[in-house]
Amino acid sequence: MSTSAAGGPRVYRDLNLRERAGWVLGITPVQAAVLLVLAVPVLLSMSSGRWSQALLLLLTDGVAAALVVVPVRGRSALRWLGDLLLFWLGVFMRWSVWQSRAAAGVTGRRDEPDLPGVLTRLRFPDGPPLRDQGRVCLIHDTVEGRWGATARLTHSGVGMLSDSECERLAERLGTLLVAIGHREVVDRVSLLVRTVPDDGTEYDVWRAAHEDPRAPALAGAATDELDHVIGSVSVRTELFVTVSGTEAVLRRPAQAAGGGIAGRAYALYRVLDGVDDQLKSLGVRTVSWLTSPALAEAIRTGFNPAAAAGFTSHHLTRATGTDPGLSMSEAGPTLVPHPAARSYTHDGFASVAYSVLPPESGTVFGSLGPLLAVRAAGERRTVAIHYEVLSRRAANRAVRTNRFRQNVVSDYKAQKGFSSTAADSRRAGGAKAQEVAIAAGHSMVRYTIASAITVPADWNLEDHAAKLENDASGRFRLLRLELAQDSGFVAAAVPVGIGLPRLRGALD
Repeated sequence: MSTSAAGGPRVYRDLNLRERAGWVLGITPVQAAVLLVLAVPVLLSMSSGRWSQALLLLLTDGVAAALVVVPVRGRSALRWLGDLLLFWLGVFMRWSVWQSRAAAGVTGRRDEPDLPGVLTRLRFPDGPPLRDQGRVCLIHDTVEGRWGATARLTHSGVGMLSDSECERLAERLGTLLVAIGHREVVDRVSLLVRTVPDDGTEYDVWRAAHEDPRAPALAGAATDELDHVIGSVSVRTELFVTVSGTEAVLRRPAQAAGGGIAGRAYALYRVLDGVDDQLKSLGVRTVSWLTSPALAEAIRTGFNPAAAAGFTSHHLTRATGTDPGLSMSEAGPTLVPHPAARSYTHDGFASVAYSVLPPESGTVFGSLGPLLAVRAAGERRTVAIHYEVLSRRAANRAVRTNRFRQNVVSDYKAQKGFSSTAADSRRAGGAKAQEVAIAAGHSMVRYTIASAITVPADWNLEDHAAKLENDASGRFRLLRLELAQDSGFVAAAVPVGIGLPRLRGALD
């Protein structure tokens, strides 16, 4: 939810309306049923006078109840235990070690993806040509049944914009999400921004082509020194957007367009034209939908930031149209060793991924900027925001569920003589405001924010992770994705649209 005070910036507040909020004393019905089952043997022993047995059962069942109910950094203790067992099982069985086919000397087709972890579920078929941008690479998520495409954007950023300009961009972003909700073909949009250590490759190629050999030696020495001082701390940014829709929604328009991969591509292309226009209203100068080689480079540089210099030099010096580009079989990392519980190592680099939680007091447009503020030359930071626009039916059902839950809780407390707390009033007000917004034609959006920092593997990773946490302090709360750093890295640094968890049964 967003509010805008008169003459002030728009403030985005978390209404604290969880998709799986607890009904009974803050716990879910399943947890309440487990507690009831655990309590029955204790009560039966007490009723029959077997007090020693009741005490023993109370101790054992109390430990089991704590594992089920007590939350620890976003997960219950029982789930932490299960995740830890699966993590060490993968390490013991060597399931978590990954090596590319090329590094192992195994041959394969150029168009066959060779990617680790959650990326193994993706396929990258080429669609038909889109205007003058060539054959766009489609992203097919075979697990969730989604089809999407990724574009590279150029944008000047929002760091130097005034509050009024940020307000306009915020309104246009909301318009973009509402428009996506009305189109129904696509329902997810992922925006990913990542910094790139600028090693000066592009400038060196330009200077080699334009430098006058008759220039004075002193001028050349001064230029070299200036390039060394400025270039060592220079940072560029990359901006990507990924849009996707479900197979269930795309099937009918795809059949009307001829079926198969081409039919799904044409159904997506009809939406991409509208997305282009709305992105440009946000200040985006160019929108380039990626072909297979371009997407392979984006994935490759996600795992290996040092590869960006070679790709830049290659594009500036190669003859146009004579190189097929990087293949999908070469897009992944070369070697991924056993992942640590709190970090992820890949191709000589180490990363830490976080889930970014918004503050209770709210935030403003552009407040994620400090998470991209590089503090040391050579480190890379990424921020990804994944949006999912719910259908009108799902939004209405979620609103009714939230409102009914708040009414039941407030009525029960009133009957038992308990006064409403400030948190209860806030949740009730949020549910009502959300209902009013949906009734007025607005869309309901699920979202998640992920951030990651990447440094060379021989650096002290924890020091740089602490710098990122310090930059978020007072603005956001960072939840380190322990035991899931590989998946968190993909959500935060690889522009393929993976990152928003699916809560089955929560809203559909």
